[in-house]
Amino acid sequence: MSRIEKQQMRLADKRILLGVSGGIAAYKSAELVRRLKDQGAEVRVVMTRSAKEFITPLTLQAVSGHPVAYSLLDPSAEAGMGHIELAKWADLVLIAPASANLMARMAAGMADELLTTLCLATPAPIALAPAMNQQMYLNAATQANLKTLASRGILLWGPDAGSQACGDVGPGRMLDPLELVDRCCQQLAAEPLLAGVKLLLTAGPTREALDPVRYISNHSSGKMGYAIARAAREAGAEVTLVSGPVTLTTPAGVTRIDVESAEQMHQAVMSRVGECDLFIGCAAVADYRPEQVASQKIKKTGDNDQMVVKLVKNPDIIASVGALSDKPFTVGFAAETVDVEQYALDKLQRKRLDMIAANDVSREGQGFNADDNALTVFWQGGQAPLPLADKLTLARHLIALIARHYRH
Repeated sequence: MSRIEKQQMRLADKRILLGVSGGIAAYKSAELVRRLKDQGAEVRVVMTRSAKEFITPLTLQAVSGHPVAYSLLDPSAEAGMGHIELAKWADLVLIAPASANLMARMAAGMADELLTTLCLATPAPIALAPAMNQQMYLNAATQANLKTLASRGILLWGPDAGSQACGDVGPGRMLDPLELVDRCCQQLAAEPLLAGVKLLLTAGPTREALDPVRYISNHSSGKMGYAIARAAREAGAEVTLVSGPVTLTTPAGVTRIDVESAEQMHQAVMSRVGECDLFIGCAAVADYRPEQVASQKIKKTGDNDQMVVKLVKNPDIIASVGALSDKPFTVGFAAETVDVEQYALDKLQRKRLDMIAANDVSREGQGFNADDNALTVFWQGGQAPLPLADKLTLARHLIALIARHYRH
């Protein structure tokens, strides 16, 4: 192989440890190994005991070119590349498919067989490609395990949604091998996805004062925006976060600017947007504010009195950015309760956005104040669903998608 051919391989000289757990999606593992090797990666395979019921070690040995490990107490394997050496060898540990059982054991910190032991011993990043029946995936125990794993920095790649081997339709399908190869390339890229990119991001709610005591606001917690700030910083971006009033900790390496009202947020954004390459408007900005703000607390005058408040429009931050002649790559959010796609596409066109991420905040357990969310991302001529996941995992997937469109 020539030096030029090797340089064209996105995973040249990268070492990937592929873990295979028990599930029908294990049949895709052989193709995944081949696709990884096509990009120049050296791949070694470790199987769980149950994985051998779905695909033979001999098959994976043939496509990888290396013996397949599956026994923790195998003297011959330990005499070769032992489990600790194997854990240190990898640049990335990818487990595909990752079954509900395996993820439960990992969340509990178990080291009951070779693959789970390697996951505890490796210094390399670990990525899981979940694959299971949609009811198993949506089960509260599985979702709790996913949150635990994500909180430890483990990458969750997928699952996809669609028809399943059992006949069900829903989330739980393992990502396509080509998509997993792309994720590996992004994770192991010499240059991070957003290296050198200046990102300006808004997050959280705004508060529109009625008097010194009361205000009009919304249910936004800021969790999604702060997760995006963290994911973008992980991807190498220089992040400035304009935040409404929240109780969240600023992500490491992120510059935070605190504001209260929509007018303050508008001013903070417009004074900085000329210096950024990428703008993401994730804040839940109040559309209206009281025309008059009382200087003193408004008192009741009687038990039957009524108060009428006249509201005026706030400046539209995302539209103001989109209207700039030299606007940055601009991504908006649409939190809707009905006709989500229709409203999102209208906003995409009307406000001159490059992309928009839409979510249905009427669904229980996702959106405002929740730890989980699901998005559909739209752009001119295309869309991509990002299935229900914890907000940090979702943010990482969103940043990867934005980066691909921004770079091209």
